[in-house]
Amino acid sequence: MPVVLVKIVNGLSEMPLPSIIQKEELNNLQEGVDYTNKYFQGVVVLSYPLMKLEDGTKFFKVVLQDMSNLSSPINSINVLIYGKMAEDCSRTLHHGDTFVVAGFKLAKSPTLTESGRHPCHLEVSEDAGSAVYVRGTFSRICSMILPGTESVAPKYAYTSLNQLKDGTIVNLYGVVKFFKPPYVSKGTDYCSVVTLVDPSNAKLTCTLFSGNVHSLPKIYKVGDIVRFHRIKIREYNGQMQGITSGGFASLTFDGTVGSPIIPRTSSKVYTFMEEELKTIKELRAWAASNLSISGPPAKLSDVQPMLFFDLTCQLVGKARVDGSSFLLKVWDGTKCPYPTWKVPVEERDLEGEKILLHQLRNLTADILVYDNHMQLAKSLKIGSFLRIYSIHAKQGSADNEDGSHIEFHLHGGTCYGRGIGILPENNPEVVELKGFLDSVDLGGSLDMESMSSLEAEGTFNNVTDIESHLQRCQQLPVTVLTDHQDLKNTDLKTILNSPAPQQYRIRAKLRTYKPQKLYQSVKLHCSKCNSLQEVPIGNDLGLQDSAVTALNTVFHNTSWYDSVMWTSEDQKERKIVIHFVRHNELLQHPKDTLIMIEGGTLKEMWKLAKRFKCVIPVRSVEDGLQLLDLSAPFLLQGNVKYYGCKQCSTPKPIKSLISLAAEQRPSWEPSEIAQVLGIEPLQYVFVMRFTLVDGTGPLNVYLFDYEKFFQIPASEILASNYLQQKMQMTMNTLCPPGRKLDDLPWLECFIKSYNIKDETKHQVYYQIFDTTVAEDVV
Repeated sequence: MPVVLVKIVNGLSEMPLPSIIQKEELNNLQEGVDYTNKYFQGVVVLSYPLMKLEDGTKFFKVVLQDMSNLSSPINSINVLIYGKMAEDCSRTLHHGDTFVVAGFKLAKSPTLTESGRHPCHLEVSEDAGSAVYVRGTFSRICSMILPGTESVAPKYAYTSLNQLKDGTIVNLYGVVKFFKPPYVSKGTDYCSVVTLVDPSNAKLTCTLFSGNVHSLPKIYKVGDIVRFHRIKIREYNGQMQGITSGGFASLTFDGTVGSPIIPRTSSKVYTFMEEELKTIKELRAWAASNLSISGPPAKLSDVQPMLFFDLTCQLVGKARVDGSSFLLKVWDGTKCPYPTWKVPVEERDLEGEKILLHQLRNLTADILVYDNHMQLAKSLKIGSFLRIYSIHAKQGSADNEDGSHIEFHLHGGTCYGRGIGILPENNPEVVELKGFLDSVDLGGSLDMESMSSLEAEGTFNNVTDIESHLQRCQQLPVTVLTDHQDLKNTDLKTILNSPAPQQYRIRAKLRTYKPQKLYQSVKLHCSKCNSLQEVPIGNDLGLQDSAVTALNTVFHNTSWYDSVMWTSEDQKERKIVIHFVRHNELLQHPKDTLIMIEGGTLKEMWKLAKRFKCVIPVRSVEDGLQLLDLSAPFLLQGNVKYYGCKQCSTPKPIKSLISLAAEQRPSWEPSEIAQVLGIEPLQYVFVMRFTLVDGTGPLNVYLFDYEKFFQIPASEILASNYLQQKMQMTMNTLCPPGRKLDDLPWLECFIKSYNIKDETKHQVYYQIFDTTVAEDVV
């Protein structure tokens, strides 16, 4: 029997079902029963492409949901359709259609079915005498197959957030109180997290997954209104959560009172009833009175140091920087009031229109994105409009106000909703931004002479062109003075014959430097007692105590952390415990979570540090958890180990972290963690000795720098091959190997002299300060 499309008469469906067949409920389906004179009815929530089996038989699979029994844990079932009926169904069947299967066979599913589906499936074919009836929800289907008929969209019931029950699949409306833009999960899917509220004063946090980023809700800001169909509810730690299920669909609306009610969705087919307009208007009015909704995103002209802000902008350039970061060049037509950091990249790696990038060179912001944001950043199209959430405006030179600059970072993880959203060109804010960008005066187009100059500059950015670059360096100083411009140059001989302490400006060449192995220049420095020590190396790093200390289960699962214990697979069968510090949000992404570990080895901690925000090694003592001896790092984050000064620290109990955990949005920054734990942190610093010459004599000076001179953080270089290569290229430029003294480039530096006295001798030392390597050196 062919596929029959049900006819609609006076708003009611004419079900042409034989009188002898009876309806069967989903929860009554059992193997071994004859269903020749039975039928099952459901709504299509998922369908798969038409396929052919090995023998050439056509095969079509759909998932039907029993809309009359959504509260049951089992509320959907797979239907396997064979032969000509499969081909007919694949052409006429659509998401949301009511589907009736008569004369089917019931068989055990060969594989484990997804949660919420029946363990058996329905088998349907004309050869078996089956029949299917479809009530389409879309008038274009009815008019195509049955001219003169009209369709009736199904009536959906919506559940308020305070009426949700564990194990049900529901439809609901909600106002967005918090959200995380789609990001790549640990698997292959994209994930988005959204917290909803409604007038019932209940809250629901939803974790949504999809293999297609465009099928996730298109949420742009707090206050947006969403409609979710067929979202599964489950209870976790006494609170309800929402997760995607088969057939999940969403619509998103602008939550601004008075704005057009236009749904955002990637689906080409959806239903939206007239009475739902009232629901959206009521939610808008309620949100305006009951939610604290922030104003429009900041402009670049509003940015201040240390600010976290959202930015609506246009992408004009992008480039791969290294394995852990990616560069986005954006603009919004305004200019940052502070000098901004221009990320050094090779010309060949930078995508974007060269002339436009040059025209916008004083208006663009360079944003470095990290970790889980990189995959999406790489896929962005030049010219697209973006909203980038929770950008960190980091001050790059805090010790010198006049020479300070701002760096823009989109850190890894999804804490505070960090992420990147792609805005469509019909978005009202994009329309407004485009109009403003068109009005910006770019100072006219470039002429051929300036274009040639631009192309020439590009060759200097190519780090492989060392020869031509060094020739340029012979003419121009390769360092930049960031202060004290009133000082005049002093020759080295005069400095050697002058008493200390004093400050000087010099012009000299770098003849030699130590250590030659640059990684050996990184030390740990305590700013309080001014001590220096080597960075620990090896596989233990003082963590032996953590791997052998007996565990005290009394301190597991407290009010502010959850604990999990397991046994290691090595011969020692160690007991390992991880304590997960709780956050306000449910199912916090690992990249936003602080954990504490007992009994772990360094290798195990490194693995955890790559997945979680921070890792703190601890051990059990009589009255709780405490840090290990400060020979070990007190914190691991990313690729960096953080150490404390034994002499200046007064470690406090781990429970001191409760004050940070109680914050509404804990940042888990290492400096804040160190402060509450009574740790005086050691800072990574470059310590080098330069031998400078200027024709009047040699002078040994010391470089003591955290990140200003090389514009590279000393804390990151040991874990980054890219940064090590960059530093080596910088030193090869300052002191080219194998070159004669006359061919070396000139350095302009500030140095200061100071006295060191002890019981046996008095000595004068010299140190470089307020000097940085020029941006165009490498």
